[in-house]
Order: sequence, then C-alpha cells, then structure tokens
Amino acid sequence: MLVIPYWHVDAFAAHAFEGNQAAVMIYEHGFPDDTTMARIGNENNFAETAFLVPHEGPEADWHLRWFTPDCEIRLCGHATLAAGHVVLSRDGGDVVRFQTRQAGVLTVKRTDDCYALGLPAIPTRYGEFPQAVAALGDAPAAIARSDDGYNLFFFENAAKVRALQPDMKALATLGDHQFICTAPGEDTDIVSRVFVPGAGVDEDSVTGSAHAALTPFWADRLARSAFTAFQASHRGGHLSCRLDGDVVWLGGPCVTVVEGFFSY
Repeated sequence: MLVIPYWHVDAFAAHAFEGNQAAVMIYEHGFPDDTTMARIGNENNFAETAFLVPHEGPEADWHLRWFTPDCEIRLCGHATLAAGHVVLSRDGGDVVRFQTRQAGVLTVKRTDDCYALGLPAIPTRYGEFPQAVAALGDAPAAIARSDDGYNLFFFENAAKVRALQPDMKALATLGDHQFICTAPGEDTDIVSRVFVPGAGVDEDSVTGSAHAALTPFWADRLARSAFTAFQASHRGGHLSCRLDGDVVWLGGPCVTVVEGFFSY
C-alpha cells in the first residue's frame, strides 16, 4: 500500500468553503502511471488534482501535472496556486517554480497577504462560435477566441452573466474547451463564469487559466494593466489581475481545509 501526503486546499479563498477546491499530492520518487493519476483525480472529484514530484534541474523546484475527474489538462491556475501554498507553507521560502509539460515553468510567489501566480498570457482574437452561443442560451455582444480552446463571450452587464443557464451536454460536444462568459463587474472591475463540461467540470468555481485569457482581453478594454475580478460561481472567488508583458499575474489567498494522507 502506498501512503501519499495529501492536502485539500481552497484556492483564491480567504475562508474555507470559498474559492476553488484542489487536491495536492506529493510523490517523492516519480509520478505514478497516468491511469493511476486519472483514477485519483476521479476519486478526489475536485476540478483538479495537482501531482508534484521533485525537480532535479536548476530551472524549477518541482514537476507539476494536473488531472480533472476525467482527464489530464494543459494548464490549471488554481491548483498551481494551491500547490505553491502547500510547498511554501511546508518548506518555507518566498518563491517556488513548477515545471509543467505544456505550459512551461510557472511561478508562485508569497506576497504580503496572499500569493501571486504567474501564468503565460493567452491572446484571443474576435470571431464567431454559433454552436456555443446556442448552448449558452444568450447572445453575447462579442466573442474572442484563442487557438487552443479558450473562448471569451463578452456581455454588456453582470446580470446577463449571472443569469446564464447553459446546456452543458451541448457545450460538452464542442470539446474540452473553456467557455468563459464575462462582463463589467459590480463591486470589482470584471465578473466572469467559466464552463468546461467537455473536461468533466460543468461550472468551475474560480479558474486561474481563464483569467490568463481574460487579463489581456480586459487590459485592452480597460486601457490599464491591473484590475480586480470576481468569478460568480456558487462558491465565488476574488482575484487581482495584472498583465506584465506576456505574463499574467493573479493574486489571491489560499486556505488548507484538510491535511493528511491518501492511501491505495
């Protein structure tokens, strides 16, 4: 039987039961096989489980991979922030770097009152996506899409975003895309909701990777590089967003809810 250190973290959350849940698991001697990680992701049943293995080279401190309940994904923000929280809380220090398979090296820094996560900025360009609009159930004022599955739907006001009741089965047929619905905020600069049913997450709670696309999109619209954001899911979560060249810095706190061991 293997006994693996395990943390359940609420990321982008100042209090338990807010933000987005992630499991963090540290393997000291290499990743388990992909089938096992997929089964663990399904067992945890959070949006993502982060798997960490020590990195031997100078360019990073840890290898990092992420699994949803259904599959491995290319990029995850909240589980990376959760992993940074776990490592910095356990080992000390102010900065930790994670080598990922498809997103390069990601950095989490300790700040005065929380953490800052650096993600690659995801550029989008205006276009159309009629199948997604039909599944969302309301027509946005504009659509912007990336080359790798990040789809932004701009609405005129937050009420329209909050009122959306998408057809999740229809969205899922379009692939493991993110469907990111956004508008000017109420008590923050922007608001969003994020749907990823094709990857097993109907509505995500707080999505760091979505804000890697939202930040350059809104920085252009707002004509400034820094602003505040709220993801209006059932749990909800606040983020600070800042565009620095081709890097998006997302700020927010984390709360450890469970610390223990995962045995199998």
